[in-house]
Amino acid sequence: MTIRFDDIGNRLRAFRLASGLSADEIAARLGISRTALYRFEKGEVSKIDTLEKLSDLLEVSVPTLLGVGVEYIPSAVAFFERLRQIEESAEHIVVLAGPVSFLLASDAFGETLEEVLAESIPEGAADHDRAQAIVRELIPILRQRKDAWRRRKPGILNLISGAEIDRFLRNGLVGRLDLPDEVRADRRRRARAEAEHLIRQMADEPIGVQIGIVPGALPHSSFQIFRQADRKILTLSPFRLGEQPNVHGGIAMITSAPEAVELHERTVQDMWRRAHKGRAGADFMRELIARLPD
Repeated sequence: MTIRFDDIGNRLRAFRLASGLSADEIAARLGISRTALYRFEKGEVSKIDTLEKLSDLLEVSVPTLLGVGVEYIPSAVAFFERLRQIEESAEHIVVLAGPVSFLLASDAFGETLEEVLAESIPEGAADHDRAQAIVRELIPILRQRKDAWRRRKPGILNLISGAEIDRFLRNGLVGRLDLPDEVRADRRRRARAEAEHLIRQMADEPIGVQIGIVPGALPHSSFQIFRQADRKILTLSPFRLGEQPNVHGGIAMITSAPEAVELHERTVQDMWRRAHKGRAGADFMRELIARLPD
């Protein structure tokens, strides 16, 4: 297989961000300059022993850094940074990621997201402070993703479970359910506003955006397929934004293996055939909202 050195640099940056260590700290531990480290992150890695030292320090295998087989990513920060990198050259994106796709979400959703993710972390968690830091580190990466998508506007096909949308509307935009009644009421209003934002997109059918509401439940783990000029990339992730958010634990995977990509593309085709689309999808969403309790 061909080794892409730009991808190696991207992976190094993603895992460096997830480590919680600054560029200066990593450079000092390796006995190199920060400038040299940044060159590595641009793909200018020429020595395997340097890569081995970095893999030990960042607690990631050399095969993962090289992109041999499957990338295994145990950090939400590293995963969303890798998404940002992949999206920078994507021509088309397929998204199955809960009731809200971040790239298509409203600005109001983004403004609420940090609060929702922070409250999703259990108070008694042993690593509570680090988990809160992860949320703060994620927000700039997510904003960069949205800015890049708005600038480049690759095509996007978003599949959403009707059952998850219904639950999202009933529970609200919350990180956990044991919130005060007035907060829950406000978050239900925000969830409804997000659903109405989705309805407008489905009804208007903007160029390059396809949204399908699939009746019933869909796979709980999210996946995305990215088509670039010379390859397709599949990501599978337990990390979720919005309804039942999770940025605290799990292992994401990234691969370009043809069999894995093809199997997921078939799944997308099947779900797209069954989905409510366009104005029919908007009407389906309106019916869900109409059935909500007063």
